[in-house]
Amino acid sequence: MRSDRDCIYIVLVKAHTGLGKAVRLLSGGYVYTHIAFCKDDRFEEFITFSRRRHYAPFDAGFMHETRGCYCFGKHDRVKLKIFRLPVNPRGRRRVYRFVRQVEQRQETCLFNLYSMITMPVLNGFRIAGTYNCMSFVGKIVELSGAVRLDRPYYRYSIRALDALLEPYLYTERYFSDTKAHAVPGYMEKVTLWYNVRSFLQLNRQLLHRVLYKHNTK
Repeated sequence: MRSDRDCIYIVLVKAHTGLGKAVRLLSGGYVYTHIAFCKDDRFEEFITFSRRRHYAPFDAGFMHETRGCYCFGKHDRVKLKIFRLPVNPRGRRRVYRFVRQVEQRQETCLFNLYSMITMPVLNGFRIAGTYNCMSFVGKIVELSGAVRLDRPYYRYSIRALDALLEPYLYTERYFSDTKAHAVPGYMEKVTLWYNVRSFLQLNRQLLHRVLYKHNTK
């Protein structure tokens, strides 16, 4: 049996957000609207790019989420689809180095909103120093060496990653959060002005990188 040192976990999430519901409606009922990386099989910490507060969709970036970020209010459980990818020591080091580097740069590493909202039409594109949940996890899958990608990592939607990783399915079921805890401050309400300001700030930063930083990584 493989230990957690021999594998990593990719987790698809049926998110309880307004955006998640809208995406499920537009996608013909495909349920998973968020994706994250887990280091072990406790599935209590989810590393990803996401909103930093539940009610602030444009205040987003690198995140260590908990199950409490997915289970709240009337939603006392969340549906997860989990893949276990085998990794050798070299692949594991590549993945952990990447995550550590992004975390160290999280203040300047932006959420790639433009690629996310245009994914159905443009199939993803890069902007210097940015990720969203799909491209962040896509890069982790690429670095793991567990599977061969037939396109650039940032061009994989959640559904495409789902299909790619199907041979490595570990479990698909509902998880509860008996401790009912989220990241501190995650469930705090914000004002409309806070969201408007966050939206304008993110767009200003993204447009600056699109216009003046052409070298992408």
